[in-house]
Amino acid sequence: MLPKHSRLTKLSPFIDQYGLLRVGGRLSYAMLSDEEKQPVIIPHDHYIATLIIRYYHSQTVHQGRHITEGAIRAAGFWILGGKRLVSAIIHKCVVCRKLRGRFESQKMAELPKDRVNPEPPFTSVGVDVFGPWEVVTRRTRGGSADSKRWAVLFTCLSIRAVHIELIESMSASSFINALRRFFSVRGPAKLIRSDRGTNFVGACKELHICSNDAELLDYLQDKGCTWLFNTPHSSHMGGAWERLIGVARRILDAMLLQSKPTHLTHETLSTFMAEVMAIINSRPLVPISTDPDNPTVLTPAMLLTQKVDSLSAPCGDFSTTELHAKQWKQVQCLADTFWKRWRRDYLFTLQSRKKWAETGPNVKVGNVVLLKDIQESRNNWPMGIVTNTLPSKDGNVRKVEVKVTKQGTVKVYARPVSDVIVLL
Repeated sequence: MLPKHSRLTKLSPFIDQYGLLRVGGRLSYAMLSDEEKQPVIIPHDHYIATLIIRYYHSQTVHQGRHITEGAIRAAGFWILGGKRLVSAIIHKCVVCRKLRGRFESQKMAELPKDRVNPEPPFTSVGVDVFGPWEVVTRRTRGGSADSKRWAVLFTCLSIRAVHIELIESMSASSFINALRRFFSVRGPAKLIRSDRGTNFVGACKELHICSNDAELLDYLQDKGCTWLFNTPHSSHMGGAWERLIGVARRILDAMLLQSKPTHLTHETLSTFMAEVMAIINSRPLVPISTDPDNPTVLTPAMLLTQKVDSLSAPCGDFSTTELHAKQWKQVQCLADTFWKRWRRDYLFTLQSRKKWAETGPNVKVGNVVLLKDIQESRNNWPMGIVTNTLPSKDGNVRKVEVKVTKQGTVKVYARPVSDVIVLL
């Protein structure tokens, strides 16, 4: 007799002539094979159950739990607690991870100090290039000669203002000229952040700016700038300027659609870029308040132009006599007003994490991983081994170095964890 609450009671088990425990059940008259009508009962914690699941999972070409379970049942095996065991084995299957495994993720990092501390505009900037656009460079007898133009977007990391410069080619020389123009207008920057574009790396070398040394080096002649590159293939780490590039594209597309230019010239494109820059810098940094005591909208243009709007004058704790007598106090008053509202209204909007709010397991040295390669299909992505982890200040690993062997050549790639899938 079986215990009353035994899991075998509902199966009406019996022992066959070979001493195997089989399911009795109610399908004796079904048009099925004997193995399907009366499968062998196997406990889930027996090693034989694991071997059977692995075998039939391989026979079904690494399909999901339902197909694997169906193949096991059709072969004449009834595994007690088989659903959980099948799911666990499929979860650990290396081939399944290569085919359908998820990329690693980690809790969103703390904001760097250049994003959360008051600084003069464009002291710390993020930079990226977008485009191109076709422009008319010269008229010919049969029509016109066209060439391409790109735009370099500089983003102030503290007040979120932008500055846009046009360049003629995606080369280090063109970018250096744009950087010189930017520094001439906005003043030298203390910190530049960018991705690892070839033009940025080349410009950094030609300007003698060391991206690995914490000490501030000179711009062209030892005067002032540290360049930090993001990890390759990690555009999400440059979200502060990637979002603004999307905004600039949408504004420019709308302007070009409205104007419908037959031939876009360099001068026209430069004018459009100036208007795009003005529109972006006049955007509200925080939700617009309905409070009548707080009518002004906090924008980057407030600090860049020292103007709230064309009518109202700067407000502050200075007397009216002093404000009219000393213009520098008007400037100081507006700057103080901006930074007070920046701390009170804008800074706290950066507090919450919109995504990646949970801490995930860290990738470890020695893990075998699948490395994402957008140039190849997933079946051809290379496998590698993690040789080094680069933990952040909070101890979470968001960057790793992976050693990959391709055609007999060993290479080490620095990648974000969002580009790797842990296999073993």
